[in-house]
Amino acid sequence: MPGLNASEIRVAGTGAVYVAPAHTPMNFTGEWASPWTDLGYTSADGVKFVKKDKLDPVDTWQSVAAIRYVFSDRDFSVKFSLLQLNSDTLQFFFSSPPPTAAGVYNIAAAPKVEERALGIEFTDGAVKNRFYIPRGVVTETDETAITRTSAIKLGVTFTAMTPIIGDPETLAQWSISEAAAAAAGTSE
Repeated sequence: MPGLNASEIRVAGTGAVYVAPAHTPMNFTGEWASPWTDLGYTSADGVKFVKKDKLDPVDTWQSVAAIRYVFSDRDFSVKFSLLQLNSDTLQFFFSSPPPTAAGVYNIAAAPKVEERALGIEFTDGAVKNRFYIPRGVVTETDETAITRTSAIKLGVTFTAMTPIIGDPETLAQWSISEAAAAAAGTSE
């Protein structure tokens, strides 16, 4: 709806971050079923979306200003900090294989790129939002402090990649539960 509409203002409140093998389909309305895995608690900072586009100008002899712009690069990332230390979060953070039988995580000297799908969900009242990246990788990890007075945080940046299955034009998808949104709008 155009114009001022307070019912369209969203406060994420709480949510969840899920991972699955790359190209795992997203069910935008149902429960998160296997192979989706909930990565557990994240820091109070929540999830941050980072979209960086690079536009190259097309210059002409006849004009000082660019005559048009052409997209040359798009980087879309999601940043968050995991607070739980377990098999799922450590493998995600370190791009490592499962632990040995003795519970040892081997951090590879030459790790392989672990492509995954990422799902994020948050609810504001009756309105459910889901965000989906069908294919991406952990491209950065934050410095991890182990101290006496605060929780260990596994900070990651997960960057979307062009899908190789399905629609190559769709880097990510955002779904708003319209049925819940309509119900929320009529109850006020």
